[in-house]
Amino acid sequence: MQKEFLDIPGKVRATPAARRIAKERGIDLFKIKGTGPKGRIQEKDVVNFKRDSLKVTPLARRIAESEGINLADIKGSGSEGKIMKEDLLKAKKEKDLKQKPVENLKKEIEVIPMSNMRKIIGERMSQSFFSAPTFTLNTEVDMTEVKKLRGEIKEDIMEKTGEKVTITDIILTATAKALKNHPMINASLSEDGQGIIIHDYVNLAVAVGMEKGLLTPVIKDADKKSLTEMVIAEKDVTERTMNMKLSPDELQGSTFTVSNLGMYGITHFNPIINPPNSAILGVNAIVDRIVPVGGQPVIRSIMTLSLTVDHRIIDGLIGAKFLKELKYLLENPLLILV
Repeated sequence: MQKEFLDIPGKVRATPAARRIAKERGIDLFKIKGTGPKGRIQEKDVVNFKRDSLKVTPLARRIAESEGINLADIKGSGSEGKIMKEDLLKAKKEKDLKQKPVENLKKEIEVIPMSNMRKIIGERMSQSFFSAPTFTLNTEVDMTEVKKLRGEIKEDIMEKTGEKVTITDIILTATAKALKNHPMINASLSEDGQGIIIHDYVNLAVAVGMEKGLLTPVIKDADKKSLTEMVIAEKDVTERTMNMKLSPDELQGSTFTVSNLGMYGITHFNPIINPPNSAILGVNAIVDRIVPVGGQPVIRSIMTLSLTVDHRIIDGLIGAKFLKELKYLLENPLLILV
C-alpha cells in the first residue's frame, strides 16, 4: 500500500492524483472532505472543491459558459479573489492568441491582423452582448403603400435636393416619429446602472457597413426632420462615412440605431444593440408574397422588422407597442408627411 493511503495521525489521506491537482492549484487538502474509502480524498473531490468554492459574478459565469473557459483556471481580481467580467475577457483574449490556424496540406491559410476599427467594434459588441439581457421582437409590414408613395414623390424630392429618396429614408422618418411616442425605446441606462435616462430628442444612428468595418453616424434631431430633410441628412452622413470624413462628434450621442440589411436580401436577423442605446431596429428585405386581402389572394410587398431591446429597460409589451405604431405608419405612409 502506498504512503498516501496510510492513516497517519496529522496526515491527510489522498490519492496521488488528488495531491498533484491540489499542489498545482494551491488547495489545502485539510479543507477537503474525501468521498473515497475511509474518507480518502479523490481527484474529483479536489476538482469539485475548487469549482464549488469559486466566487464568480453572474456575468463572468455567463461569459465563461459562452466561451468554454474553465473558471477553475482563472485567478479572480475582485474582493477575496472573486472572478470578475474583466478576468474572463482577459482570459478569452489570451485563449484567442494561443489558438493557431489549422493548416491544410497546401497551406492555403492567411492570417491578417485586425484593424483598430475592427478591434473597437469587437469590444463594443462584446460589451453589449455580455452585459445586457436582450430579446428580439419581429413583425411583418406591408410595404406596398410605401413603395407607391416613393414612386409618387421621388421626382419632386430629386428636383428639390438633387438626391434620390429611398425606402430607408422613409423608414428612418417613420421610426423617428414613432420614437417620440415611446420614450422608453429611445431611452438609455445610466452609467451606474441604477437609473434610466429619458431623452426629449431623437438622435438616430444609421449603421453603415464598409470593407474595413462598421460605423454608426448619427442624424441629430431626427424627429424634427421632414422626409425631404431626412433624405438630405441621410445621404450626407452616409457619403462622408464612406469617405472617412466624419468628425468624432458625429459618431456619438445616438439614442436609437437602425441597421438595414434588406438591400442584401436578408429576410431576418437579430441585431446587437449599439451602446448606450436600449434598442436597435433591424430592417430586412422587401419580398413580394401572396397574402389574403378581403378574402382574396393578392400579391403584396412584405418586409420584416426586427427590434432587439435591453430587457433591463424595455419589457415585451413596450417593444410590441412601438412596433405596432411603426407598422401602422409604414402601412399608412401619408401620415409621415403630415
